[in-house]
Amino acid sequence: MSQFLNLKDALVTDAIDGLLQGAGGALTRLDGYPHIKVVCRADWDKSRVALISGGGSGHEPAHAGFVGEGMLTAAVCGEVFASPSVDAVLAGILAVTGEAGCLLIVKNYTGDRLNFGLAAERARAFGLKVSMVVVDDDVALPDLPQARGVAGTLFVHKIAGAMAEDGADLAAITRAAEDAITGMASIGMSLDTCTVPGSVKEDRIAAGMAELGLGIHGEAGVEQVDFSNAASAMHMVMSKLAPHMGDGPVVALLNNLGGTTPLEMSVLAGEMARENPQIRFVIGPAPMMTSLDMHGFSVSILPLSSETEAHLARPVPLSAWPGMQATGMPKPWPLPDGLSPIKPIPSDNPKTRDVIEACCDLLIASEDDLNLLDAKSGDGDTGSTLSTASRALKGALDRMPLADLTQLFRAVGNELSQTMGGSSGVILAIFFGATGDACANGQPVDKALMLGLERISQVGGAKAGDRTMIDALEPALTALGQGIGAAAAAARKGADATASIGQAKAGRASYVPEENLIGHNDPGAEAVARLFEGLAARL
Repeated sequence: MSQFLNLKDALVTDAIDGLLQGAGGALTRLDGYPHIKVVCRADWDKSRVALISGGGSGHEPAHAGFVGEGMLTAAVCGEVFASPSVDAVLAGILAVTGEAGCLLIVKNYTGDRLNFGLAAERARAFGLKVSMVVVDDDVALPDLPQARGVAGTLFVHKIAGAMAEDGADLAAITRAAEDAITGMASIGMSLDTCTVPGSVKEDRIAAGMAELGLGIHGEAGVEQVDFSNAASAMHMVMSKLAPHMGDGPVVALLNNLGGTTPLEMSVLAGEMARENPQIRFVIGPAPMMTSLDMHGFSVSILPLSSETEAHLARPVPLSAWPGMQATGMPKPWPLPDGLSPIKPIPSDNPKTRDVIEACCDLLIASEDDLNLLDAKSGDGDTGSTLSTASRALKGALDRMPLADLTQLFRAVGNELSQTMGGSSGVILAIFFGATGDACANGQPVDKALMLGLERISQVGGAKAGDRTMIDALEPALTALGQGIGAAAAAARKGADATASIGQAKAGRASYVPEENLIGHNDPGAEAVARLFEGLAARL
């Protein structure tokens, strides 16, 4: 797998240099490359308790991304997934620790405990006051005597950082950190493993499965579970955390493990809030403690006290920290005048209902095929767009004027404009609206449909030969007077002809090179052809 890096051995130092370049002078580093990689606050004066964390790289923005006012004083960075050396940790301690002392915040991994622990002993030999807390928040393996430290570490960074900024002493900060560690719990889930630079990607999670309780270094999870959707995934995670929540309010930290899209994370955030009403505040969703490019997420929870809430809510000038927000769904505003959905007078016609349901079922069944076809020339969502609109239309039939074709065409157009995304929804809304207007003016249905087609050509700019749905729709409507079978045959001929059109003149396919288009039907035209063929078979 290709990655945007230079030399593997220089990956971490290159990344640190990039972080420093964009920090606006707020950060600096110790002059010890490549063995000592320590990022420090540039404004630090040693008058308060210093906070140092770190560990292997690959978890960005942790740990260096949280160095700054109100959080860490310094971060000691190792190579990817490798603990920094004793000398590197000691250098960081000596560089930022004054009379107030220093707190080391360490994740519970053997390498980190040993290297940070020995560095603390050596620093004490220099006469410095050094405390160390070990974060062990992972509850994936409840019987494990040495639980791993994962994203809950960030709670400690923030609470200790707020207290240090306010001038609290080392003993008080240490106690607060230990209390937070005792109360917190975390667990993660992923659909894929991470890609370690320079190594072959491990492919151990099969399609349709997810791994529950995996570590932030790509370690295998506790178990592989069936994956169906975001709701079931979040339910499994929250079920593991429920015994650790107590009876009062909690704050949840929703962490992106590196490769999950913001869209997915927002869906997960909604599911998390619905899962447990004890969650009063949320930090994220955001990438905070990642595992390179892992397609997963983790949830960390911490019971709230007034002091904890104040420390976590305190603003910090760090772009990597997303802040803490109260949960709750706001009351939606009403639609502006003129945009409220038009409610037609419902009426029934069993034959019309049957035809519409048949059309919808056909498009729903074609979802995967049309998506695959659209992936050749667009963004791969034609099938999903049509099936989503079809499900919505089926659900709206009881509200439709099925006995009045004039009003039905308009009602279908309005429904599609509200439920069908992308340009297709607009085009079809215009088509059915114009067809309804033509019927209202006395035109027969076949003529009205042709006038609807003319309207979408005028508005959208596409015509036959441009490699769009019109290539199947126009011949089908032209032949409709000869019967539905003739219309279906004409639509199929038109759709198949689009496979030889190498240059689309409308739609997303117009941006796609010829080699991607030749040999593949336009997905919109294919949908029209399948629709007419299905109607011909039924009628």
